[in-house]
Amino acid sequence: MSSIKSSYSIPTECKHLQNYKLKHGLKGYNLIRDSVKIDSFGKSVIDKSKLQVPRCSFCSGCQGRLFLCLICSSMSCSLSPESNHTLLHSQSFSGHEIYVELEMAELYCMVCSDQVYDPDFDKAVVSKQAVGLGLSRRNEDGELRLSKRKRLNFGLDLELKSIKRFISLRDQYSKSCIPLGLRGLNNLGNTCFMNSVLQALLHAPPLRNYFLSDRHNRAMCRKRSSDRRLCLPCDVDVIFSAVFSGDRTPYSPAQFLYSWWQHSENLANYEQHDAHEFFISMLDRIHETEGKAGHVIRDNGDCPCIIHRAFSGLLRSDVTCTSCGFTSSTYDPCVDISLDLDTSTSGRDPGKLSKLNESIGTSTLVGCLDLFTRPEKLGSCQKLYCENCQEKQDSLKQLSIKKLPVVLCLHIKRFAHSPVKKLSRKIDAHLEFPFSLDMKPYLSSSIVRRRLGNRMFAFQDDDIDINTEFEVFAVVTHSGMLESGHYVTYLRLQNQWFKCDDAWITKVNEEVVRASQCYLVYYVQKVLYHKGSEDVSCQPLSSHADAFVPIAGCC
Repeated sequence: MSSIKSSYSIPTECKHLQNYKLKHGLKGYNLIRDSVKIDSFGKSVIDKSKLQVPRCSFCSGCQGRLFLCLICSSMSCSLSPESNHTLLHSQSFSGHEIYVELEMAELYCMVCSDQVYDPDFDKAVVSKQAVGLGLSRRNEDGELRLSKRKRLNFGLDLELKSIKRFISLRDQYSKSCIPLGLRGLNNLGNTCFMNSVLQALLHAPPLRNYFLSDRHNRAMCRKRSSDRRLCLPCDVDVIFSAVFSGDRTPYSPAQFLYSWWQHSENLANYEQHDAHEFFISMLDRIHETEGKAGHVIRDNGDCPCIIHRAFSGLLRSDVTCTSCGFTSSTYDPCVDISLDLDTSTSGRDPGKLSKLNESIGTSTLVGCLDLFTRPEKLGSCQKLYCENCQEKQDSLKQLSIKKLPVVLCLHIKRFAHSPVKKLSRKIDAHLEFPFSLDMKPYLSSSIVRRRLGNRMFAFQDDDIDINTEFEVFAVVTHSGMLESGHYVTYLRLQNQWFKCDDAWITKVNEEVVRASQCYLVYYVQKVLYHKGSEDVSCQPLSSHADAFVPIAGCC
């Protein structure tokens, strides 16, 4: 692990939002606050009744997403990238860059093509929400003081009327049979990459069991007093508490974002980042923190932290001399497996992928795994030293899986790089993936048996009791281009799929998921998936909103 400096500064916000605030201050925010109402589920939305019939000023339509310009109050729509009148309005009028999305009352920068986060705007909307729910108080000076965003124990500090109102809202969600733990995450400015991965990890059974069983207690965490930096697992624990509290209003993971920035300073900015890069970074930082908390490495070399217990697997690499047949094996730990798309692109220049994408057919996940474990002949410039021949020889290299993790993350390589033309492009090929996956054919024992002709003999890598059957529970997808795109997560809970698009949570059918451009596919051992579905069902919440039952046999 690389060392991280203790100095830290919060990255600057969207420059277009900065320019808007310098010229116009908070006047537009205050006007928007007067147009905010609280819907029946306690969510802040724009009161469209005050806007007459909300229609696009360009086409007079009311379909798609509607945006309100904070400069001229003009209404415009966005049906698709090809039919975006809001973008047209922004390009037609200089300085008209910041908008409010009507459905969710969220700030949006049309130049950045993403939601942007501003504490001042958030405060204006939240203050309206607090007044609407009766959750605000006034201090001795008569000034409005906002309660903290809801946590598991927030109701203890509220008056009786506030508690009754919250219980009423909570019961509405219970009756709607929405699984516990489904909650939107606000986009804080190009943070869809973070939100998409968080949604997947929040519903990974080992992590869910670990944090909701109070295995990482924030009050007792020694990191708070021993390190000037924030404790990332503590902030993850806060998110788990908030998401599984029963509150369905979108949650802003700002504290977690700041904490992650402090632990990953090279990524501390409001630019769009790669979801896979964030996933690896987050796991590394939690492992680093938990490792310093006093965990002792086991005799077999395994780290007992929750990250390794959930995601850690072991890859085996066999290099076989083509001259004498001698095989040498090495083992490497992994927390995910990166797969090339099973297309006919081998031997082609990635710089030609723009034309290739038009003719690429459909790949399959099974084909990608077959390609991953297929023997590969090393080139003449990659000759390796053979211990038996005592000289460098041509050889074959083959990968296999020695040890399967509890949670299997498969990373699909959709971003190809051409070192010759110095170009990077996205591969838009469709990938078919099964909801149920048997990993037995890709185990080292199976691979070596096939290589040796399926001879019947005891093999040192044989694991009789190993669980090889997995069920998909989360899919992170990427749409758009390499330079600019959007991440969305599909969650499978109780065999029902839900689309998590930042603050928006909607039910979808499995055809929508199968048609998506999957980038990260998360599987969990089959037995844990079914147990997890039983525990996180659409059950009424207790008065303490602590309805989680630990999963037997889970980390």
